[in-house]
Amino acid sequence: MRKTLIRRTIMATVTAATGLASTAVLAHTGDLGHVHGAGAAGSFFQGALHPLTGLDHLAAMVSVGLWSALTAAPARAGRAASSMSAAPAAFAATLLLGALLGLGGLSLPGIEPMIAASLLVMGLLVCTRTALPTLAGGALVALFALFHGLAHGAELAGGQAAAALTGMVLSTAALHAVGLTMGMALRRRDQATASLWAPRAAGLGVAAFGATLLTPALAAAF
Repeated sequence: MRKTLIRRTIMATVTAATGLASTAVLAHTGDLGHVHGAGAAGSFFQGALHPLTGLDHLAAMVSVGLWSALTAAPARAGRAASSMSAAPAAFAATLLLGALLGLGGLSLPGIEPMIAASLLVMGLLVCTRTALPTLAGGALVALFALFHGLAHGAELAGGQAAAALTGMVLSTAALHAVGLTMGMALRRRDQATASLWAPRAAGLGVAAFGATLLTPALAAAF
């Protein structure tokens, strides 16, 4: 069951990277502009659904959790758990901050290229299993999360934005948890079989997705 889940995840990522190549103009593929007017419950649901339907966001969230689990130092249980959760927590918190800033009207140049670059970089980190110091890793993913959040916040104008943001952050945390679970499963599998192909394939798939989106995103921005 675990092997099948990993294979399906990798295949879905690779398919997204190739299938979107001819149609992607911007890296950010979701749309929350229609959530208002549906009430708080409807806005919450649409906000929670958005990370699951925006492939760029989904890939970034899962990759952050996957990378955190794959590169966590084999230390005492408490320290290992803290190390694994640092980057996902930094991403979720900064995502919310960026969305709030976007709601306030803040806009930065290169949002879409940065979103695409986040996929490329996170994919390469997963593929190579490159570990970074906790603060450096947290700062890197927070930088990416700021641009993801600005993109989402710019689409939330009035209405039930607070409910939509709450749903989006909770869904993001759930995707981090999925990535962490996959990463821990891969670590145990690697220790048992000395196989490294699965994380490398997953990382390459995400990196390919980011590279596919980066060129048109740069063209659209500049």
